[in-house]
Amino acid sequence: MAPPSGKRLRSGFTTGTAATAAVKAALTHLLGAAPPGQVEVLLLNDTLRTIPIETCRRVNREMARCTVIKDAGDDPDITNGARIGAQVCIRRSTKKSVVRVTGGRGVGMVTKPGLGILPGQPAITAGPLKMIHQAVAQVLAENACRAHVSVEIFVPQGQRLALKTLNGRLGIVGGISILGTTGEVRPLSHVAYIATIDAALSVARAAGLKQVVLTTGRRSERFAQARWPSLAREAFIQMGDYFARAMAMAAGHGLEQVILAVFFGKAVKMAQGIAHTHARTARLTLDRLSQWALEVSGRAELARRVAGANTARQVFDDIKADCPDLIQRVGCEVVQAARGFAGEQVTVRAVIFDFDGSLCFDSQRS
Repeated sequence: MAPPSGKRLRSGFTTGTAATAAVKAALTHLLGAAPPGQVEVLLLNDTLRTIPIETCRRVNREMARCTVIKDAGDDPDITNGARIGAQVCIRRSTKKSVVRVTGGRGVGMVTKPGLGILPGQPAITAGPLKMIHQAVAQVLAENACRAHVSVEIFVPQGQRLALKTLNGRLGIVGGISILGTTGEVRPLSHVAYIATIDAALSVARAAGLKQVVLTTGRRSERFAQARWPSLAREAFIQMGDYFARAMAMAAGHGLEQVILAVFFGKAVKMAQGIAHTHARTARLTLDRLSQWALEVSGRAELARRVAGANTARQVFDDIKADCPDLIQRVGCEVVQAARGFAGEQVTVRAVIFDFDGSLCFDSQRS
């Protein structure tokens, strides 16, 4: 998904930045200003960003509600266009100012350890909390005011949006997470997905698991869950295309065994030691597969068919019955490549599914 030639991709802002802007607008309004159409937010990378305010209204003398429309720029995610809001209540004080931040409707609640947020707390990470506290402190200082400030972040469609995320797997229930490490969303950044994999591994380890099942997507995960129904839900983690990173992070979290449950196309890339298996970054060539076909079968005609195929799916359909040894070779090479990324301390098991979910390779049986 490269941008048109010469076009500069537009960066966006996180749910944490949206929440901070809503808080700042509400507090500014409560302290006497007209409802602002925009506010400046100090991001965690020490830059200022102007954020448009969708709505801002006073509920009563001590409470205001404001909303912001999340804008992910040219790298839109599930929360792009979501309405992120804040309800702010202020009570003036002659003593030290106190700020309390809670999660309201549509903000998830953490129920499992391993996320850096205690179970029972709203899924608002440290970055957004820091930005909110900074924004409140700035507005109070500008108005020479000391106060107790209560902030409730809400996302009207948060519960529905959460169904499209991995929050349920991480033990975050009832809504989305309010996130942000810098406050900015950079187009085509892979940081968020890698952070999700890391968080899922952390949750699995905190749950006492020593074994996880890494899949490349929802379909392979569904087949894996059906094959191992007794495993805890936290054991199943979608690594997407991040083969090398996921294996290295699994080792870093101290996991003892990783089961890789994949389809043949991804397996061929993984078998060749390709760290990131997306089509745009790891264009699939069948030359190595053709070489393996010759080595395991001794049949030059089969090797030529493999080399001339259009896709790995075409190869798979051709060799499933005709040369199952080639599938086994690919699976064994996947194990070796995974060990190279994870190190010897992690036991690796590779499973390759047929496209209807049948098992056509299991390294534990080879």
